[in-house]
Amino acid sequence: MPDDIHLFHLLIALVFGYLLGSIPFGVIFTRMAGLGDIRKVGSGNIGATNVLRTGRKGLAAATLVGDALKGTVAVVVAGLWGQDLATVAALGAFLGHLYPVWLGFKGGKGVATFIGVLIGLMPLAALIFALIWLSVAYLKRYSSLAALVATAATPPVLWALGEPKMAGVILILVVLLWWKHSENISRLVAGTEGKIGQKG
Repeated sequence: MPDDIHLFHLLIALVFGYLLGSIPFGVIFTRMAGLGDIRKVGSGNIGATNVLRTGRKGLAAATLVGDALKGTVAVVVAGLWGQDLATVAALGAFLGHLYPVWLGFKGGKGVATFIGVLIGLMPLAALIFALIWLSVAYLKRYSSLAALVATAATPPVLWALGEPKMAGVILILVVLLWWKHSENISRLVAGTEGKIGQKG
């Protein structure tokens, strides 16, 4: 395949992933439920954690699934034409969730979409991610810390599983996710981050 055609296909995969990733399920579901704009609730984030602050667990679960599935679908569909396209679509979906054009490029923090693209790229790596997340969350009771540790572990896991190119792209996602969690990191360092199940 000529290089220019291959680059064009990569660009298409990136844009396709971005458009899927930029679907703001948290905003859509809460508005459909008559709850107004989720960006005016709690942290102002569009993800499942903030949707849960409305008291609607079903909406939060739907948001979590939607945010994950858009990453999985982008990867699986693009992957029909090759692994390189799947990996680029993963990057596009993640960027779309973090910086959706429809919301002035102000999106979520990316954990659900990160899991979604992992499921599409390599289910085994997604399973390892889930096990690490659950272990850290159980031991430390911090959801944000569990996400940070599990995502940081993912590139080495992919490398060990024989996917160095995929690991490189996922590393970009990890850096972006950590950047979006900068406030959580500050609170973790200060000891003021809310724990799982903590009230008030």
